[in-house]
Amino acid sequence: MKLLASAAARVGLSISIATGLYGISFGALSSAAGLDVLQTQALSLLLFSGGSQFAFVGVVAGGGTGVAAMSAAALLGIRNGIYGMQINALLRPRGWRRLAAAQVTIDESTATATGQSEPAEQSRGFWVAGVGVFVLWNLFTLAGALAGDALGDPRRIGLDGAAVAAFLGLLWPRLKGREPAAIAVVCALVTVLGVPLLPPGVPILVAAAVAAVIGWVSHGRASEGLEPDVEPYPEPGPVPRRAPRPGGGEQR
Repeated sequence: MKLLASAAARVGLSISIATGLYGISFGALSSAAGLDVLQTQALSLLLFSGGSQFAFVGVVAGGGTGVAAMSAAALLGIRNGIYGMQINALLRPRGWRRLAAAQVTIDESTATATGQSEPAEQSRGFWVAGVGVFVLWNLFTLAGALAGDALGDPRRIGLDGAAVAAFLGLLWPRLKGREPAAIAVVCALVTVLGVPLLPPGVPILVAAAVAAVIGWVSHGRASEGLEPDVEPYPEPGPVPRRAPRPGGGEQR
């Protein structure tokens, strides 16, 4: 009952249901790409990073090599390492919890945890979202893989674009400033132009290299970038002056 009374736990549960349903899309696409049920399930159990999984399957479906598929998946998975450092500093898990936390550190669990102000709620939000997404994502992945043939071509009903649209919907509002938005547009154009000319999986790597070069040349701006979920170190406001005593001096 205490868990149900937690606002962070309720948020984590709702996110788990909404995100877990995307597992059907992944399972169906993986099946359509030629992976069998065991291979599809292994990706969800071990890799467990939606964006990386879709990138891997997309490259395989396009005829790309294993190296290209793994490179694209690893590129998108870099963010999980950054999340891990944040969660480690926030929750400080120990023992077996440290290993479990590493496995379920994803966008949803990190966002739920950092969106809370109290340490207990941060922990509840992280674990409910992380474990909830892990369980439901894998269950729906299995359902999608088993029903792959029954669903027909997943591209015909737009399942291949659902995850991309959701990812863009989450990313775009977080871009703060014109420079990051311009870089995102340039990288999107590079990817689109590179698709018919380069082997599958390579265009996204080229786009990442272009973004890195632009960022290095411009050195970025301190006030622009990705808007954080919370401000970890808020600037202290001015110290209010105490009201003077009627007889002079400051009131203690």
